[in-house]
Amino acid sequence: MPSRFAPILFSFILSALMSFLVSGIATLRNAGLDDTFLRLWMDAWLPSWLIAFPTVLVVAPLTRRLVGMLVTAPAAQVR
Repeated sequence: MPSRFAPILFSFILSALMSFLVSGIATLRNAGLDDTFLRLWMDAWLPSWLIAFPTVLVVAPLTRRLVGMLVTAPAAQVR
């Protein structure tokens, strides 16, 4: 895959993992661990991911800019 797709791939993987974990925790807390847990989790995760992926695509550049404003650049090294 060409490197120009790196931000999209990053957003795809990050949104998948984060929505997977958060929906799993929320499902476990609300429904408990029973026979329907896995189905309920997947029913919660897939729509969450559909929202999370485009959200990360939009929010990640804004977050990078905000972090750039909040941290100081490393000092130049003298050799």
